[in-house]
Amino acid sequence: MELLVASAIGILTAAGIYLVLRLRSFPVIMGISLLTYAVNVFLFASGRLTVGAPPILTDATTYTDPLPQALVLTAIVISFGMTAVVVMIALGAYLGSDDDHVDDQVPEDAP
Repeated sequence: MELLVASAIGILTAAGIYLVLRLRSFPVIMGISLLTYAVNVFLFASGRLTVGAPPILTDATTYTDPLPQALVLTAIVISFGMTAVVVMIALGAYLGSDDDHVDDQVPEDAP
């Protein structure tokens, strides 16, 4: 189970970094979203990967830590708001220049 979760985190991180390094707005937004998903899975996995265990310390021998679950819930809300803001900024930049390139290179024929 741990190998599967670690592999998923690695794949999400690698795909997110690849998309963030692109020169278009939409792949950068998707890359940031994948990176936030990778962080969320990492935070969730830090609270022990147990199936069917209670989320609080009781008389049970195994339990699940509720703090990473609360952190993931907070991170989901923050990433949703951040994604909405970044989409609006990218949309404004696209509508202002009719191009969604991230870089600001000067054309060769400019004085």
